[in-house]
Amino acid sequence: MKLPKIVKRYCKYCKKHTEQKVGQTKKGSPSSLSYGSKVRARRRGAARGTGNRGRYSKKAITKFKMTGKKMTKKTDWRYTCKECKKTTIQRQGIRAKRVEFV
Repeated sequence: MKLPKIVKRYCKYCKKHTEQKVGQTKKGSPSSLSYGSKVRARRRGAARGTGNRGRYSKKAITKFKMTGKKMTKKTDWRYTCKECKKTTIQRQGIRAKRVEFV
């Protein structure tokens, strides 16, 4: 996937459209103490309630169809404003095997 090195987009700090430099960083793993991970743990019903919840009547998780690593990782692009030098991160990642800045 080819992307331009400099993009003109809205800067929420300058409150106007400015030229911004595009950079790519590695995505870190989410924190185990983040709000979302606590919600997921709660939704899973960790050590709560009675019964086996159908756990032992199912196959092992390794036998499920959709296990294993994905072929591509989601990208993490950062846009640095040329005027105020502040950096904003994109809203959501796009799956791409290789990203090249042209």
